[in-house]
Amino acid sequence: MDELQIGNMSIAVTKKNIKNMYIRVLPPDGKVQITAPHSAGDDAIRMFAVSRISWIKKQRANFAAQARQTKRQYVTGESYYVWGRRYRLDVQYSNVRNDVSLTGGHLILQVRPESTPEQRERVLNDWYREQLKSKLPEVIQKCEQIVGVHAFEWKVKNMRTKWGTCNIDRKRIWINLQLAKKTPECLAYVVTHELVHLLERNHNEQFQKYMDTFFPEWRVVKETLNQQMLDYMSE
Repeated sequence: MDELQIGNMSIAVTKKNIKNMYIRVLPPDGKVQITAPHSAGDDAIRMFAVSRISWIKKQRANFAAQARQTKRQYVTGESYYVWGRRYRLDVQYSNVRNDVSLTGGHLILQVRPESTPEQRERVLNDWYREQLKSKLPEVIQKCEQIVGVHAFEWKVKNMRTKWGTCNIDRKRIWINLQLAKKTPECLAYVVTHELVHLLERNHNEQFQKYMDTFFPEWRVVKETLNQQMLDYMSE
């Protein structure tokens, strides 16, 4: 069973070599995912899901209540966030080169006059990627020292449903490009979270104990991250 349907709710189901069943509601759009042992039958998975319906609805309501930016047109006057701070976009036209810079409370986007919203988005996302990549080495090194593990590789990816992921076998972590828009402690939390997966694969009690040890304020920062402004997401 790859998907479970309960009323109008679709739940993705993944089976792994684990002992216990667990459930996640993923930001930013509330996708529900159950991870179960290979031995778990369909009826047991369904009963587990039904028992968590109230919790699922609460988590989804929290995501739905979050402030969400309107659809971006990449024109002067729109608001954008860099490391948790709000900036007013100022679009300037040039036939020389594309460029992005910060001046006071303004985010300056220099593009060609004929550029489309999609092209402007790519320019800005490339800039966000550079901002994130410039901070990540220091943040990862600091978190690795605290957690006591080393990631062989890290990459940046623009993801819709996860702030980060970890390939445990290859010791590779992926960080969501959108974290360049969030406060810096959110980046440290996500990096720590993914590194802890190199110690504990599942989000179980042991995982939480590790997080309590290595990032004591993780619950507060996680809540802060989930309360911050989300990008516009098309249906």
